[in-house]
Amino acid sequence: MIDEKLLEIRSYDGTGYRPLIDYDKWRVAILRYNDELLPERIFAMQRHDETDEVFVLLEGRCILFLGEGKNTINAITAIDMVPRKLYNVKRGAWHSHTLSRDASVLIVENRDTTVHNSPKMLLNEAQRKRIAEITHEIWTD
Repeated sequence: MIDEKLLEIRSYDGTGYRPLIDYDKWRVAILRYNDELLPERIFAMQRHDETDEVFVLLEGRCILFLGEGKNTINAITAIDMVPRKLYNVKRGAWHSHTLSRDASVLIVENRDTTVHNSPKMLLNEAQRKRIAEITHEIWTD
């Protein structure tokens, strides 16, 4: 057994978001499939006002949705994430995800990223419909 002062080993096989390692100013977390992230259940997008956030698809499929606009979301675009590529969502960018049941996404963010500095924007009916349409277009290719 290796002393944890030398090496921490963490994994996560549950559902949803789980921080695994916090150190100084940064955090590494895993995001896995969660029913709340089904396209028809995405009712809001989130942004982080104090930090960028990096996503890396490890396995499965994940669509990263981005909302254009500052105080409102004017348009929604999507990226079908490619495994092992780094996606750096810039500070202040609205975003959300949908994942396949076998997906795992690595997240690197500031340790102090919380609900207090990460507001949510509710989506209107047309925006929610657009997310479902985009998902259908990408995942039925």
